[in-house]
Amino acid sequence: MRHFAFLDDETIETLFHRPPEEIAVDGDRRLLATALGATLYAPGTRPHLAFDVRRQTAAGVNSMVLCLEDSIADTEVADAEANVVAALRSLADDPPRSGDGLPLVFVRVRAVGQIPDLIARLGPDGARCLAGFVLPKFAEEGGQAALEAVLRASDVAGRPLWAMPVLESPPVINRETRVEALTAVRRLVDKHAEQVLAIRLGATDLCGLFGLRRDRDLTIYDIAVVRDCIADIVNICARGGDHIVTGPVWEYFAQPERLFVSSLRVTPFAQADRVDGSQEAIRMRSALVSADLDRLIREVVLDRANGLIGKTVIHPSHIPAVHALHVVSQEEFTDAETILAGDSGGVRPSSYANKMNELRPHRAWAEAVQRRARAFGVLREGDTFVEVLAATRGHSSAGATR
Repeated sequence: MRHFAFLDDETIETLFHRPPEEIAVDGDRRLLATALGATLYAPGTRPHLAFDVRRQTAAGVNSMVLCLEDSIADTEVADAEANVVAALRSLADDPPRSGDGLPLVFVRVRAVGQIPDLIARLGPDGARCLAGFVLPKFAEEGGQAALEAVLRASDVAGRPLWAMPVLESPPVINRETRVEALTAVRRLVDKHAEQVLAIRLGATDLCGLFGLRRDRDLTIYDIAVVRDCIADIVNICARGGDHIVTGPVWEYFAQPERLFVSSLRVTPFAQADRVDGSQEAIRMRSALVSADLDRLIREVVLDRANGLIGKTVIHPSHIPAVHALHVVSQEEFTDAETILAGDSGGVRPSSYANKMNELRPHRAWAEAVQRRARAFGVLREGDTFVEVLAATRGHSSAGATR
């Protein structure tokens, strides 16, 4: 996979000091997990599912989940399974033309028994475009069996399949059981480290356990009980940098009247306009606010600040904002290079004369920045996510997928 592959060479040259790299799907696990970016969910019942997967490539989607769990009714499971199997076979039978590629496609199951059943119906040939399985409500009880089922499915497929556990069950968020539950999850994913691509957060389920739903004017970090749970998930499951934890779903895509004014500043958009003498960036900001995407932008920034990479999304219009915000700035990249240039400790001033870089405390941060730089690229000096967003927004699909 390669991010922003739909952009022409001239645009890539204009935007990037270092362009995104081609990421091998069977290469470094943490690099591939970083490159998942905005993972688009689609219900397994959606008509023309194979066509939708192919279409999302042009929208810049690099990872998709075909869902057999909460997005479909209990009475639709059999039809959804048949639809997903047919879609994966279609994708395998009609592979993309050279250079086109496909997103990494995962199937979210609702029961462990679906994994052997689906892989048996697909067979090695039909599973050629299957990247792995998403395991909902992952916990110590049942978690080992789910991971072993994915391993056995890999044997049938004739190649490794990834597992992505989702943390969204009561023991994970209830205060009296949380540490024990998360510690058990960490033991499981450590044991299966080469099999677990990333750990995902089920924010909707976690909110639902308390009868809560965040308003579109708020981020998930404004919901205190979920914010505290996210902090503990990062503390226990992401500690040491061995495992990637992804950002929770953003579930809004239409904008009614707002209660609060937007916190998305005008300045970076006005600066972009001053470069080319137009008002395009300011108009883009207005469109982002009108579509409620400024709240998504704020949540992605908070995700990154709290140690989460990538995000679950339910609409193609979310993709450009998430990916633009993951591109590494020139300042981040330069500081990361400074930190990784030596391993003897000490402090180095940033070449931007605005901060100190401590070589040991900031090393894990710098390594994560370099993975993000390889996956999403490094901006040219003076550019921000605004320039990337302006170049990529027109490629997002207009239709909802969930």
